[in-house]
Amino acid sequence: MHSALTEKNIELYDKYVMKTYPKADILFTRGSGCHLWDGDGNEYLDFAAGIAVCSLGHCHPAVTKAIIDQAQKLVHVSNLFMNERQPELASKLISHCFDGVCFFCNSGAEANEGLIKLARKWGSIRGRYEIIAMNDSFHGRTLATLAATGRSKYRKGFEPDTLGFKHVPFNDLEAARNAIDSKTAAILLEPVQGEGGIIPATQEYLEGIRRLCDEKGILLLFDEVQCGMGRTGTLFAWQGYGVEPDAFSLAKALGNGYPIAAMIAKRKLEGVLTPGTHASTFGGTPLASAAACAVVDTLCNGGVLENCKKQGAFLAGLLKELMPKHACIKDVRGKGLMVGVVLDYPAVELLPILRSKGMIALTAGETVLRLVPPLIVNEDDCRKAAALIDAALAEREASAK
Repeated sequence: MHSALTEKNIELYDKYVMKTYPKADILFTRGSGCHLWDGDGNEYLDFAAGIAVCSLGHCHPAVTKAIIDQAQKLVHVSNLFMNERQPELASKLISHCFDGVCFFCNSGAEANEGLIKLARKWGSIRGRYEIIAMNDSFHGRTLATLAATGRSKYRKGFEPDTLGFKHVPFNDLEAARNAIDSKTAAILLEPVQGEGGIIPATQEYLEGIRRLCDEKGILLLFDEVQCGMGRTGTLFAWQGYGVEPDAFSLAKALGNGYPIAAMIAKRKLEGVLTPGTHASTFGGTPLASAAACAVVDTLCNGGVLENCKKQGAFLAGLLKELMPKHACIKDVRGKGLMVGVVLDYPAVELLPILRSKGMIALTAGETVLRLVPPLIVNEDDCRKAAALIDAALAEREASAK
């Protein structure tokens, strides 16, 4: 039985909220670190982190303080004027990156739209406008980012697709090479595919793509909306490969739950999007930038990145130990704390079982259980998660007999 609070909210959701998400059966009312509590008082181990957003955990004190302090000073003035926090955030990001410039917006889709517009504008004087993207990629829900997305199921019902995109297999250098022609402006990819199934790029592939773009005189764009901001163990995923893009997108974990996104481009591209060619009303507000500044500082100075590498390897090891016990596990893959458990049946079947046992997780692709916990998890959290997954797999196997 649900509490009166939960029942009331279910009624309000059913009546007033557009049904663009599957109906949820949990109302969360509080979070702390790697844990959530629902309106009925139940506690959950959170290995979803708001879809890889709350990488510092729920209600991190440094982020909470930054938001409170800034909200008491200045929230919004628009980008027709300067605010002191936006350039501070830009300088922090660039100091951990390559020499370049930042454009701030609100969501991953908007940041990827920025990448697309940057490539189109850069290519316009060169007679180039097409972008090569990857099969099984995911870049957003707007019409242009849908067209870039390499999974046709997301585009169903929204045809015709926006023109100017080609799709080729991921981790296949020759396929990318063969797709380039005189109209190609850029290659767009995720260093680690998220929605497509937690699939990391190989080292050889990413190095080869960089050489190919240099050889052909086109741009290399990385979508780091999910795999960036520490998720793979380095601040930016490309740093773990040592392969620099010409521009890349960030969102999700940049604000640890406060909406903010960014496009970062190398200095050579700073004059491409001139005044009037691109904008975002809520991009880089004082409040959003203050939250993100706290996130960057904590990620880079608090041992979080090191913990991500350590716990990611530990968690993957625990999950691989389950493979002899559960024949349904076909692989465990990922990078850092972006971990996928590949099953031989739809992973969505496991989610309600995990929830009933007090754990929140996600799916990726069709058959991958996606684990993207806060980067502050410890070994006890990982052991508990592995034990709950073990029990959930056993329960599902028993029910299938």
